[in-house]
Amino acid sequence: MDISELASSLQQRAGGAARYMVGIAGAPGSGKSTLAEHLRDALKAKGESAVVVPMDGFHFDDAVLNARGHRARKGAPYTFDVAGFEVLLKRIKAREPDIAIPVFDRKVELSRAAADIINGDDKFIVVEGNYLLLDQPGWAGLKPLFDYTVFLNVPEAELERRLMARWHGFGFSDEKATAWIASNDMPNIRTVLNESAAADLTV
Repeated sequence: MDISELASSLQQRAGGAARYMVGIAGAPGSGKSTLAEHLRDALKAKGESAVVVPMDGFHFDDAVLNARGHRARKGAPYTFDVAGFEVLLKRIKAREPDIAIPVFDRKVELSRAAADIINGDDKFIVVEGNYLLLDQPGWAGLKPLFDYTVFLNVPEAELERRLMARWHGFGFSDEKATAWIASNDMPNIRTVLNESAAADLTV
């Protein structure tokens, strides 16, 4: 994908709109965060104001997951505050001033509240997350909030390779990384690949 061409296309689509919401969805390891950051930078290089909003800031805390017996499935759709995320996106779409957003810190496995600010004059909002296009109750209400959506369709074998590298980077042994991917990441991957609505652009 040529990021600069995508940025130019979005500029044309947005026209004179004061706010344009772009959703980037895909399975764990598909490259959503990287694409979102590169797209933001490409838009800025073209003179636009652009920010990234990550869905992962709405992970339930481990204390909540432990109490609910869901810690072993962290990252599944039911381990996120989707209602709170939807409210945030609606506030952003309405261009409220100075909206604080949470950002997930993977190094400590915690969301940091009010870790970034969306200003009223930020034109392009690039939202990234696994389940932005998920066609399930609670999640299905997100898609209409986006003006344009992108889905990263990466083969399972490549996703598994990338996730092994990710977990090795966080100190997991081969055995631990393999077990986590099989029990947690792969079910989430298949949920995204099999239950996401069609995007405007699939890559």
